[in-house]
Amino acid sequence: MIYLLIPILLLSQPDSVETHVDINEVVVSGASRIGGQQRSVKGVAASIDEHLAELRHVELIRRGSYAMEPVVNNMQDERVSTTIDGMKIFYACTDKMDPVTSYVESSNLQSISLSSGLDGNPQATGNIGGSIDLRLRKVGFNAIKPYEVSVLASFETNGAVRMVEADAAISKERFYTNFGISFRKADNYKAGGGEEINFSQFQKYNVFANLGARTSNGDRVEAALIYDKATDVGYPALNMDVAKAEAIITSLSYKHNFEESFFLTNETKGYYNKIVHIMDDSHRPIVPIRMDMPGESWTVGLYNLLNGQSDRQQLQVNYDIYYNFRHADMTMYADDSDWQMYMLTWPDVSTLCTGLAASDDISFDGGHSLRLSAKGAWQQQHIGSEEGYQLLNVFFPHMKRTYHQTELRVASRYALRVESWRFTIGGGWGSRAPSITEAYGYYLNNTFDNYDYIGNPRLSNEEAFEGNISASYTARRFSLLVDANIFRFRNYIIGRVEDRLSPMTIGANGVKVFANIPNATIANAQLTTTLRIGSNISWDASLSYGYGADEDGDALPIIAPVQYKTSVKYARGPLSALVELDGAAKQTRVGEKYAETGASAYAVLGANVTYALPMKRVNTTLRLGIENALDKEYSTYSDWNHLPQKGRNVYASVTVNI
Repeated sequence: MIYLLIPILLLSQPDSVETHVDINEVVVSGASRIGGQQRSVKGVAASIDEHLAELRHVELIRRGSYAMEPVVNNMQDERVSTTIDGMKIFYACTDKMDPVTSYVESSNLQSISLSSGLDGNPQATGNIGGSIDLRLRKVGFNAIKPYEVSVLASFETNGAVRMVEADAAISKERFYTNFGISFRKADNYKAGGGEEINFSQFQKYNVFANLGARTSNGDRVEAALIYDKATDVGYPALNMDVAKAEAIITSLSYKHNFEESFFLTNETKGYYNKIVHIMDDSHRPIVPIRMDMPGESWTVGLYNLLNGQSDRQQLQVNYDIYYNFRHADMTMYADDSDWQMYMLTWPDVSTLCTGLAASDDISFDGGHSLRLSAKGAWQQQHIGSEEGYQLLNVFFPHMKRTYHQTELRVASRYALRVESWRFTIGGGWGSRAPSITEAYGYYLNNTFDNYDYIGNPRLSNEEAFEGNISASYTARRFSLLVDANIFRFRNYIIGRVEDRLSPMTIGANGVKVFANIPNATIANAQLTTTLRIGSNISWDASLSYGYGADEDGDALPIIAPVQYKTSVKYARGPLSALVELDGAAKQTRVGEKYAETGASAYAVLGANVTYALPMKRVNTTLRLGIENALDKEYSTYSDWNHLPQKGRNVYASVTVNI
């Protein structure tokens, strides 16, 4: 694991203080008004998924064209903490159709920060694989432009993906606001070779607003609101689609600035969010039995983050507490009668969790530095539904309705800088409590292996030891980074076949119950390099590999094979152009034990060109590009049930800032 020391300046705020935060990587997505350089070649027109795909250590599990599940260090959602501006948010779909990242749009995103492994962000809990924090775009006080309006329109030929977005910002000495609205709509896309992928359509609205005001002593009060609604979302790799995924996300914070003190700022934020997710199969032409599967999740929470800094030390102390409630059920209908069957799949599970985190970055003479971090959290989970409790009690007699768990993590890293070289070595230990699905899920069908899954409330906490190492070299025209990590698990949580139980889903292979296995191993290695050729041309390349094994040495499922990406970029004045090759080797370690069938090798070619038209009061940016230029038919290792990727796709966008 490599940590890039990135100075983050609280932009456009005269009372802000420059601090340094150790994180793995940041993708900046915001528009020019916040001074960020957009990472994705599509700019603001890119989806959150496309921005996430630019991060090292991150892959995406794709079940359709919308709302892909982020995977960090080859670990899925249960082992990754995802927050929005530090706020805890939990998905409402038992099939992971709505990861937290699906409720933010590029238009209201400032940056995505990733911390790999156990050294997570202050609000992260249970982050064995890593943590992702989506930072919302806030124009701040005293921006360069006191008033600004931005309009964007984009179109993609494959699937007729269209997007329009408009937002505005006002920035004064004591007050700011920025707000906007965006809309995306897509039809079915075509795979390489021209095959139409049915049920891959979607449409989505997103509205956001941010407000900030300074008090008389220079402190600030800030509020944020996001309303996001997706409808008619198809999932071709699954048995069901989504009629509605709706979220409201709100927060109110107060930040105090200290004067002439080791401590710089203290921020207190309270928040509330609610997600409603409704799955249905009413548009599928042939289903064994029709069903509806609604889910609901709401969270209320608070955190207090204290920052301190001296010449050689940076300290963060964070206290957080949240309460989350989740409910999901399923109603099945017979086509030729009034018969119905009802079943609770998440039995009204409430979670109360509170924790204290601290990190300390210490610099020494001679290029030496040390980072220490730790967090302890306590949580209580309670089954609120009597019916749900009795159903699970059939499989786990005398189980309790309330469980308590303690989650801990500690991590350290030593870094040495010698001229143009930087070396790091680190390690850590952490634990996580079972997820809602792992502990209390009831007959949830997994289309990956076609088994019904039942949770196990008696699971032990999963534990992991992490080791990581890296070396980087940076010169004026050349940079190189090599990093690797390994995670050794104890009480690894995974589904195990239970032959004594019969499946509920028609055609399912059987039933699996979540269980602890003695140990498992996940390891990752990456190499990235950049070379500047002259003043206008640069070459980038990356190579990565993942390894996963259970206690018997058998391959774990959905682990990345050898993957590579290389690109050549030309930039001069307002013009930039890029040609990119993205591919992977054949998946040689396949989790056959877990019904994985492996992916073939592939290589796809893309290109784009961007031209900026700067004017006195109006800035216009034009983008034109092509993806999968050779229209190759392929799927990656993380495409659910080998769902084909898009074929040739031409995209174009225009952005106007006034």
